[in-house]
Amino acid sequence: MSNAPMLRMTIPLEVGIGCRDLAVMQQFYQHTLGLQFISEARVPVQVAQDYRLARGSATVIRLQTSYGERIKLIAPDEAPAPPSEHAAYVFDQPNVMYLTFIIGDVKAAMARLREAGVSFMTGTEPVQSRPGLYVAFLRDPEGNIIELVQYDDVAAYRPDLQ
Repeated sequence: MSNAPMLRMTIPLEVGIGCRDLAVMQQFYQHTLGLQFISEARVPVQVAQDYRLARGSATVIRLQTSYGERIKLIAPDEAPAPPSEHAAYVFDQPNVMYLTFIIGDVKAAMARLREAGVSFMTGTEPVQSRPGLYVAFLRDPEGNIIELVQYDDVAAYRPDLQ
């Protein structure tokens, strides 16, 4: 068996997030979190069905992080109903997935986000999970979970990027 990676990436990772209210989600990710707008595109009905993306057409907005990853906000024209409530703990819900943003100063980011009306699942201060590692969890306007992480020594965490 070969040691070559099965998925040899050619560009930074992209993540798709299904949305009910595309305008609200774009406002949050672009203006509150500061991602850069890249493009907006319509996905016709037949293409959406062929992809198994949606039963009808959809709109995709691409945003980019300062590191080059992209987030695709995808809103089908017939959006599903929102959940009745969100779980208190990340893994209390089935099939949970969340975005992790590794940043330089979690405490400062939390302060700016609180000024923008964001509340945190983890409280008002970052949680120190071990020396030099600080974490905060929050939800976007539709309840998707976002993790903010600060490593005092990011080079030790990701020496492959140095």
